[in-house]
Formats: sequence, structure tokens, C-alpha cells
Amino acid sequence: MNWQFILPEIIIAASAVIIIIADLISRKPVVTTAIAMTGITASLIIACISDTFFESVFEGMLFIDGWSWITRILLLGVSAAVVAASTAYSDKLKNHWAEYHALVLFALLGMMLMPAAGNLISAFLAIELATISFFILVGMLKTPESSEASLKMMLTGGVASAIMLYGMAFIFGSSGSTGLAEIAMNSGPAFSSGLLLGILLLLAGFMFEVGAVPFHMWLPDAYEGAPTPITMYLSAGSKIAGIAVIARVFSMAFTTPAQLGHDWGIAVAVISAITMTLGNVIALQQTNIKRLLAYSGIVHTGYMLIGIAAIGMGNQVSGDGKLFFYMAAFALAEIAVFTAVIVITRYLNSDRIEDFSGLVHKSPVLFAALSTGLLSLMGLPLTAGFMAKLFIFTSAIDNGLLWLMIIAVINTVISAYYYIRIIRLMWLGKPCSESKIKLPAAPGFISLISGLGIILLGIAPYLLLKLVENIISLP
Repeated sequence: MNWQFILPEIIIAASAVIIIIADLISRKPVVTTAIAMTGITASLIIACISDTFFESVFEGMLFIDGWSWITRILLLGVSAAVVAASTAYSDKLKNHWAEYHALVLFALLGMMLMPAAGNLISAFLAIELATISFFILVGMLKTPESSEASLKMMLTGGVASAIMLYGMAFIFGSSGSTGLAEIAMNSGPAFSSGLLLGILLLLAGFMFEVGAVPFHMWLPDAYEGAPTPITMYLSAGSKIAGIAVIARVFSMAFTTPAQLGHDWGIAVAVISAITMTLGNVIALQQTNIKRLLAYSGIVHTGYMLIGIAAIGMGNQVSGDGKLFFYMAAFALAEIAVFTAVIVITRYLNSDRIEDFSGLVHKSPVLFAALSTGLLSLMGLPLTAGFMAKLFIFTSAIDNGLLWLMIIAVINTVISAYYYIRIIRLMWLGKPCSESKIKLPAAPGFISLISGLGIILLGIAPYLLLKLVENIISLP
């Protein structure tokens, strides 16, 4: 039996079911939160102490290796932060507190399975499990904006799923298999046009998952309409899982022969350039903090797609350490930013950027956390974001994508405007009132940890990078 290899995922699934049952017995929110956090913690401990690598699970449907192991741990950390930060949002979700946490765990289950997928079918099922959970979570507030965001996400997600399945059908017809390793073996030097069409359609479906242009239309509305902790989850969790499964599928199945990897690598590079540029241009015009962070996330999707393009151009057969470092740095920054935004917007009852004026006088801790996260997203030296961009840009140069690196650097300069604008407003702006913002304990702790992580990875980045590269390259 292969059950022991996916014990962390089993714990998460069991915790979600236990939450639903416990809610029938006790309606106390603290019980639900405790079960969710206990399940995530137990799963994280089991994942960390596991020394099983390169195990083919369930006839090759899942593949447990260094890439799935480190991504699993990152996603568990993000989910723990979401559950902790959600305590500051409990008043708006108190009537659906158990359902909310159960869906958070089901989404986590799907995301944990995505980077471990060894077959197109298992990849699709994992994606759908996570996506359907997010459809419901986005509409959890049941306001007109929330319902519209959920509907828009569901409709575009349905189209993306259909396109993805159509691409998988072409790939199966051309290679005779849906297993990633078998697809690579059956491609051959003279790969067919049907395989290329299937790869293109599959890529289009995956681009929806990560919110890349032109499949980004749902993202700003979903970020604005969803409960803010779910906005954080979409950004720091769903996006990372999407990038991880793209790296898994394309590096494992479509880098043989070399020309095939080069072809889709160039396609991803073009999407990357368009995504980061359009995201930046629209972000400059935003007045709502959640919509601005949505377009900021689109820009960072473009940066992460540089790592995917480098995998294709370099014909790598596993995930990339530099790409994972970027994912980790981005997750820390998003956690720091959104944890602060959750508390601030609940206090202000507003998402407008101009209402953040003079935040330093209302809560120096929240100002510091939000500023640290924004500076890391911008790529300021001595932050994790700076080193992440340095690594990912170096990867582009090493794989013949100098033109893409130049575009990325230009976009980094452009993005500095809207990040610094927010920090300047919080620092020099006049507060609308003199009352202080009370920082709850759990969000305060998450802000502290994420801020310290940003600084640590900015000062000593190779602590993580070398560790990840060693894990990925384990024989």
C-alpha cells in the first residue's frame, strides 16, 4: 500500500471532515480553528520528518520527490498563516466558520497534490479540487460583490478546465499515455503537431490557474470580492501551487526532445513579458488596495513564469531551486502584506488606498509589516524579494533569455512607483483620526514571522537556496 507516502494529505482531508462533524456537536468557533490548526501542524510535522523521495505512488499517479516535498511544506506554512490571520475576520464569517475552515483545508489538499502529480489525470483532479473549493470561498460573504466575483471565477474556470481537458486529449492521442514519464518517452525526436497543439491548450488552462495574461480577467474581481484572508490564500497559495504544477508537468513530460522544450519555453517567455507589463500598467491606476495587490500578483506571476521558461530552454527534468526561492519569497511578502491589510481594512471598513493615510501613527507594527512586504515585492536590496529577482533574472540570462530579463528589470522600476506611493502615504499622510488600531495576537505573530523571514532571506538567501537545490537534486 502507498498510503504512508501521502500521510500529510490524509491528515488534512481527515481534519476537514472532523471539522464538519465537530460543528454538528459544538458550534464554538474556537473548536473549529483549533482542529484546523492542529491538522495543519500535524501534517507539517509529518512532512518535515519524512525522508521518502522518488516514490511512485498509486501506479505513477503521484510522484513524491524533492520538488513535491518542499512545495508541500511551503503550502502548509501558507495555510497555517491563513487560518491564523482569519481570526481577525471572524465577525464576518461567524455563521459559516466551520464550512470556511473545511473548505480552506480541502483547497489545501488539492494544492498539495498538484506539484506531486505524475499523471495528467491526477493533475487535473488536484486542480479541480482546489479550484472548486476556492469558487465557494470567494463567495462566502454572500454580498453582491462577493457573489459576482465567485460567479466570474467559476465561469472562467469552467472554460479553462474545458480547454485544459481538450489539450490533455490531444496529448493522449499523440503520445498514447497520460503519464508524464510515458509522454516524455513516447514524444520522440519527430513530435507531432497534435502534441504541440495539446501542449498549447494545456498551457492555456494552466495560465488561468496562475492568473497570467490573457487569462487574468477573473483575478481583480475575485481579490476584491472575496474575504480578505481568502484573497491572501489565492495569492500566496493558489498561485504558488499553480506554478509548481506547471513546473512539474512541463519539466517531466515536455523537455524531450530539446526542441520541444525550447518551443514551449519561448511561448511561456512571451506570456511572461506580456503578463508583467500589462499588470504593471493597470496597477498604476488602482485606488483599491485589494485590486492593486491583484495586479501586483499578476506582475509577479510574470516574474515566476521566467523560471518556467528557463526550465524549458534549459531542458531541466525537475523543479528549479531559483524558482522555488522566488515562490517562497513571494509567499512571505504576500503573507506580511495581506495580514496587515486584513486588520487595517476591518478597522477602517474600507479598502481604499487613500484611507491608509498616516497608518504609522495608528499602528507602527502594522505599518512596519506592510512596508516590509511591499518593499520585498518591489525588490528592494536586503529583502527576500530582491534576492529572488536576482536569482530568477540570472536564470533567464543563463538560458538565453536576456531580452526577457531586460523587460523584467524595466517592469521592476515601474512597479516601484505604486509600492512607494502606498508607503509614502502611510508615512507622511495625515491620519483621518487619532485612534489606535488594536492588533490581534495571531495576526501580530504572523506579521512578525513573515517580516523576519523576508529580512533573513534577504541577508542570507543561500541558506534556503542551497538547501532546496540539494533536496531537488537528491538521487
